[in-house]
Amino acid sequence: MILVTGGAGFIGGNFVLDWLRCNDEPVINLDALTYAGNLESLASIKDDPRHIFVHGDICDRALVDRLLAEHKPRAIVHFAAESHVDRSIHGPGDFVRTNVEGTFTLLEAARAYWTTLEGAAKEAFRFHHVSTDEVYGSLGPNDPAFTETDTYEPNSPYSASKAASDHLVRAWHHTYGLPVTTSNCSNNYGPYHFPEKLIPLMITNALAGKPLPVYGDGQQIRDWLYVTDHCSAIRTILEKGQVGEVYNVGGWNEKPNIEIVHVLCTLLDELKPDAAGSYSRLITYVTDRPGHDRRYAIDARKIERDLGWRPAETFETGIRKTVEWYLANQEWVANVQSGAYRQWLETNYEAR
Repeated sequence: MILVTGGAGFIGGNFVLDWLRCNDEPVINLDALTYAGNLESLASIKDDPRHIFVHGDICDRALVDRLLAEHKPRAIVHFAAESHVDRSIHGPGDFVRTNVEGTFTLLEAARAYWTTLEGAAKEAFRFHHVSTDEVYGSLGPNDPAFTETDTYEPNSPYSASKAASDHLVRAWHHTYGLPVTTSNCSNNYGPYHFPEKLIPLMITNALAGKPLPVYGDGQQIRDWLYVTDHCSAIRTILEKGQVGEVYNVGGWNEKPNIEIVHVLCTLLDELKPDAAGSYSRLITYVTDRPGHDRRYAIDARKIERDLGWRPAETFETGIRKTVEWYLANQEWVANVQSGAYRQWLETNYEAR
């Protein structure tokens, strides 16, 4: 059994679904169900006995201790985090609480639990921490991609809080011997992505005939990783990763934001044409956000060399799958945007 935190969010939810598709090992899923946590994304496994959902906060030490003692997981996979840069600019306190204090609470609970284990169970236990490439700061146009040994230079409250959590994980390994691994991923995209992030926002706005807001000149470059590829990378790290190591996970797909928006418009023009004309007519440039990093790029050669992992999707295959998923799941989008899934939650689950 494994314990997943934040398993009702975008990446965590996809990981839980992917995990149960790939093997029969049960999952305890701990999620606070903040605005971006959505159990409707996990509706397909609501009655699956391998999935144990617990509505709770990672800062609740007593709850985490109880779950560890009761279920005795062999690993913790820690996704739970506040992750939207714009929200971190307007409300950084939530990011410090969840990303820093929450990670500290989990580490202390994991350390206490790990010390009670013996023999093979203690040797096999892992704490895997899921982080972001944003901790490394911003790259210039010709700078080499981020590697695992690059200096941390976070530029937003979000990335600073994730950098702090990364440092805590490292310190708990070096100080206390806790068997940890860390992964720093590039921008994820795919199904069940909350529509405040670039790709789902552009799809949902376009279908509604709303403006497609592009920050600044739209030339901010990101490395794009299809979410199920990220899930497979984490499974690989759990299986083969070396204790104490950091693995950068990227898709080898550097694209400027404006190119992403045009690709989405082209796909929507093909798959759901609008009588009013190309969706690109809706592109609107808006004032750039403060401290907007210009370029991220991940050098993922270490995980390929040491663990044999590479992404299965190209950007072209992954983005088409993503657009097709949103077109086929408009009810999910509408429920997320309206908050109707909260009523669904109260009807189908009780807090435990």
